[in-house]
Amino acid sequence: MARLTEYLSSFFRTSKADEEQYYDDEPVETNVPQAGFADVMPLQNHSVYIESQPVSEVTIPYWLEDEDTLRDEGVLFGLSESDPTEKTDIIQKYFSHLAAEPISQIEQHNERIQELNLFIGQKTNRIQELKDKLNTNTIAKTESDHHLPRTLIGLALCAAMCVGNFFLIRESLRPVFTESSWIALGIFLAGMFSLFGRISMFHDSESKVTWRPLLEEIGLPFAAALFVFANVLPTQSWLQAGALFVFIFFLFLFAGKLFLSNITVLRNDLQSWVGTIRNRKQFADDAANWESEVLDLQAEVDELRVKKWQVLREQSTAETERDRINARRDMLVKLFESEFFLARRMKNQLTGKQLNYIQKGGQ
Repeated sequence: MARLTEYLSSFFRTSKADEEQYYDDEPVETNVPQAGFADVMPLQNHSVYIESQPVSEVTIPYWLEDEDTLRDEGVLFGLSESDPTEKTDIIQKYFSHLAAEPISQIEQHNERIQELNLFIGQKTNRIQELKDKLNTNTIAKTESDHHLPRTLIGLALCAAMCVGNFFLIRESLRPVFTESSWIALGIFLAGMFSLFGRISMFHDSESKVTWRPLLEEIGLPFAAALFVFANVLPTQSWLQAGALFVFIFFLFLFAGKLFLSNITVLRNDLQSWVGTIRNRKQFADDAANWESEVLDLQAEVDELRVKKWQVLREQSTAETERDRINARRDMLVKLFESEFFLARRMKNQLTGKQLNYIQKGGQ
């Protein structure tokens, strides 16, 4: 059968240029070497992730076993009244069957790559979340501040002021009373009555000021300061007694609330200080765990990326095999069509004897 093509060509192809004009205007560019049919069989691909399903054997048409037989088949079909798509469809289906395994592998590799990308994304998000926690806790650790030293100093000074007020009252009443210490203590406690109130009206901006809370707030301090003024007036001048009255009255009025306010501030500062120490210890423990988890997650991400690279390499191999099969298919289809249309064009120029000779196989 191979001599049919040569025989037909001897009638109509007088030169290389004449031979080429019967083919399509656009040349078929392919990097597939001219080889036997065995070269287009799928490559073996041993995947660590995907086991390829065995492809059922399909009998190859006899006219596809080599290119010369395919040329003869194209000539015979061109000389007959048959449609070329009958043969080209067979070629397409046959090579589609050959490409089914690489295409299936490519789809499986794509699914595996998407799965690995999902795992990598989840672990990367977790790593970023842990790093944000580390940075956030570092900032919070530097921002959590307290004023414990200032509060302690202020509380000590306030206590010293109250104690000094007591000694001032005792020394002022000494010329009048023999046992001035106990009397001074009673006057001091009476003047410090505002210590026992929940909150001073001077600091309560929400409550309405009436005469009753005002009297309760300043009544006893005023009476205690007035008592001291009345008892020191015989022994001191009006100016001295008046200055002593004003000084003691305002000490009674504000020193107690200032002392209690400092105690409240001290409590808050102590809570902040203890909380800061506890948070630093907790942060140190959490930071060690987070850093260890980040390292583990990073190692897992690197391992997943290696697996992804292996799958990508196997996918590239499958794509190369698919492209090679498709290129071989296109080349054989183009070869068949070129011989078919050449014979179809030359059919009317051949004699009956020549046609019978060709159709009988050149015997």
